[in-house]
Amino acid sequence: MKKSTLSRETLLFQRRELMASLKYASFIQKAVLPDLKYMENILRDFFVLHKPRDIVSGDFYYCSRKEEYIVAAAGDCTGHGVPGALMSIMGVSFLNEILSTRGPVKSSRILNLLRERVMKALHQRGHELENKDAMDMALCVFNPKTLELQYSGANNPLYHIRKKVLTEIKPDKMPVGINAIEEESFTNHSMQLKAGDIVYIFSDGFPDQFGGPLNKKFKYGPLKELLIKISDRPMEQQRDELDRVITEWKGDQLQLDDILIFGIKFV
Repeated sequence: MKKSTLSRETLLFQRRELMASLKYASFIQKAVLPDLKYMENILRDFFVLHKPRDIVSGDFYYCSRKEEYIVAAAGDCTGHGVPGALMSIMGVSFLNEILSTRGPVKSSRILNLLRERVMKALHQRGHELENKDAMDMALCVFNPKTLELQYSGANNPLYHIRKKVLTEIKPDKMPVGINAIEEESFTNHSMQLKAGDIVYIFSDGFPDQFGGPLNKKFKYGPLKELLIKISDRPMEQQRDELDRVITEWKGDQLQLDDILIFGIKFV
């Protein structure tokens, strides 16, 4: 009897220690992510809906300024929890490193350089049994004065809404990391924005969440319809509505993955 009590106490102690470690890891991860006040200064009108499945997250958002350009990204690392969080911190660090070096500010170039760094850091050389960890990402580069936008995607698309009309720019079907096929350059899409346009970049956590009366995935079609419906609302209200909808959809089901939606309105 005494032995089982001690065992239970030990398990409770270990759980408390683990939770304390995860909470501190979450503090470190949040410190690495861009500060929301900094983002307000350069983006003006935006929202970030970030709901980790666990205390720490494999999804991450990024925002930085280089010369006359602003770089914004939504990344989704292999896994969630601690492994995903470690990958996300690595992703933010590599993006900062890439933007600190000289060279053209081009979305495809940034993703190509990020892939090189991820593969080098994880010792990925294309061998069958090696580590296959990678990132999916939607990355934008835009000039806030001219409203010219570049987008490159690694498995994750970009949604552009203008006056309730949604246009999807599809990504390249390859990750930021080792790929089953030989690595090719990411595509550099470009478009001319207008004042009032909104761009959404995101991970797959929202559309892939199970729930609803039939316990099925939310899916991308309903996500598009929802974004069109709320696109004329203030950005903060859009975030709150997305949060409300996915929370109601999930109900009593477990959250299956990290959730991230990053919306930017151009003025």
